[in-house]
Amino acid sequence: MSRSEPLRSRNAGDTAADVLPPPDQHARQYAAVRDAHETELIEDYVELIGDLLEHSGEARATDVAARMGVSQATVTRMVRRLNELGYVSNEPYRSLFLTEEGRRMAAWSRQRHAVVLRFFRALGVDDATARIDAEGVEHHVSEKTLELMERFSDEQEWFG
Repeated sequence: MSRSEPLRSRNAGDTAADVLPPPDQHARQYAAVRDAHETELIEDYVELIGDLLEHSGEARATDVAARMGVSQATVTRMVRRLNELGYVSNEPYRSLFLTEEGRRMAAWSRQRHAVVLRFFRALGVDDATARIDAEGVEHHVSEKTLELMERFSDEQEWFG
C-alpha cells in the first residue's frame, strides 16, 4: 500500500464518534504527539551515545553521525544543544560523555525501546521491521500502553 492510499481499517458500521473523537480528547492527542516530537531526537541522541559508551567504550561524534545517518555538522549542533540541556559533556576533539541526567535519560529511553521491540517481535513482526518501527513508537507510547505491551510480551514468552 502506498502512502497515498487510504487505510482500509474503517468498518462499514463505524460512526463519526469512532473516527473523530470529541474536541478536547482530540486536542490532548495532538498535544501529546507534539510533546513527544519535541524530545524524540534528543532522546535518540542520548540513547545512542549511551549505547556507544557501553558497547564501544567511547562515543565519538563521527560514530554518532554515521549511525544516525547525518552530517558531522548536524551532530555538532545537536551536541551543543545536549550540552546546554545538561545531558552531555565533551571537550573539543574528545569523546562525548553523558552526565548523570543523560545516563538516566539513556536508560529510560533504552528500556522503553526494548519493551516496544519485544512487543513487536511477540506479534511476529520480523526483526528488521520491528527495529525500524520501534524506533519511533518508543517516544509516543504512554506508560499505560507500555505496561500492557510488556505484559503481552511476557505472556507470549511464557506460552510460546
